[in-house]
Amino acid sequence: MSCHRTSKRVALVAALAALALALTPATGTAGPHRAAPYDQQRCGNTSGRVLLSFDDWAYDDPDLAVEVGDYLASRGIRAAFFLINEFASRNPHVVDTLREQGHWVGNHTYSHRNLPDLSEADARAEIRDGLDSTLFRPPYGNYGARETRIASELGYRVCTWTVDTLDWDDSAGSFPGTDTLRARVRQAPAADKRGGVILGHLFTHFPDAVPGIIDDLRDEGYRLCRDTGPTSRNIPVPLNC
Repeated sequence: MSCHRTSKRVALVAALAALALALTPATGTAGPHRAAPYDQQRCGNTSGRVLLSFDDWAYDDPDLAVEVGDYLASRGIRAAFFLINEFASRNPHVVDTLREQGHWVGNHTYSHRNLPDLSEADARAEIRDGLDSTLFRPPYGNYGARETRIASELGYRVCTWTVDTLDWDDSAGSFPGTDTLRARVRQAPAADKRGGVILGHLFTHFPDAVPGIIDDLRDEGYRLCRDTGPTSRNIPVPLNC
């Protein structure tokens, strides 16, 4: 009789254990409520789509950013612009128009100084006085734990890139041409493009190369972040691509 009770008890324990296992997510499997870790290089882009990004300022033509933004919107593409606020603050219509066009506009500091070379107070001032947003791109991509902490304390997430077109490198006497920039994006690793972020600048030939880069990416089977209407200073995480 005692053996019979023991067998029933063992069976009950086994059944409860099996039920608990069935209700527990498998190890390494994120449930639908669990957000993916924030990836600074991908800026929270978990969509698999490609995000084009433009840095700095078009010094000879302040409205170039708006023209680029209009072209991208006409193709249904949303991009990210990281503007130097020393210039953007003098041309507030640029930021307003870009956001109305459906693009994200982020902080690229006030005057584009190399943050690790600055005191904590000066580094904080550069970020604090930058463009009001929730994404922050450090000048030259130079940052560390201190800059990440300061940005976070000021309400920003650090956002860098996975593909650098090196469009800014004029060591050969001029900026690389559009064909070179297109080739660099085509030759970038697939893993860096899919769900990645491409870096270019407003003062180089990158804006002229963008139509061809878009065509190349689509020919390769990549999708780009979609323009779904006006944005605000609050850039979501994950990115709504």
